[in-house]
Amino acid sequence: METTRERLLEIYRMLFDFFGPQHWWPGETPFEIAVGAILTQNTSWTNVAKAIANLKAAGCLDPIKLHEMDAEQLETLIRPAGYFRVKAKRLKSFINWLCENYDGDLRNLESIKTPRLREELLAISGIGPETADSILLYALNRPVFVVDTYTARVMVRHGLIAPEGLDYHQLQDLFLSNLEPDVALFNELHALLVMVGKDYCKPTPRCAACPLNPLPHRIDVECS
Repeated sequence: METTRERLLEIYRMLFDFFGPQHWWPGETPFEIAVGAILTQNTSWTNVAKAIANLKAAGCLDPIKLHEMDAEQLETLIRPAGYFRVKAKRLKSFINWLCENYDGDLRNLESIKTPRLREELLAISGIGPETADSILLYALNRPVFVVDTYTARVMVRHGLIAPEGLDYHQLQDLFLSNLEPDVALFNELHALLVMVGKDYCKPTPRCAACPLNPLPHRIDVECS
């Protein structure tokens, strides 16, 4: 009988063969990736890219410069990302934490163990588990698995986790307890699950065209 680990790796291989490498997370520097993780909340990456382009054009995609910038100017620059007032506050909170505790340099986080660093990120106003884990995995190369609505839908429909009372921690533990802590694998698998969830495993699924259609699955179950 196939184990959970074997099924997860089978899903990974099938998705990788179908979609190819995803090259996540787009960004020239770890700081840019962290900013993108905060700005992408509740919006498309296309809009985030416009906001980041504005920051670059203004020559201020830098922790110290953003720390010194007033909120109104930051709101104007990141306006394309939507919810710009809320996101400006969240971005400011992250940058204040980074500048006041680590001299505005992500390299100073290297000696901090992942569990403690995750706790510190989660203590920042406006940063929840998915954003914190995205920063840890994609910006800081920590072996933390990021999960989201797409991940939940695919895992539930493929019988790898029960839908009842499913929360972020339970879903994340499915991966952390069954796969080796491999940053490259976690990076690629999360990106591939987003792709299949976005394009095929929708609320109304497109099973016939889905690369995972050969695997046993049910569509009469949903996350509670």
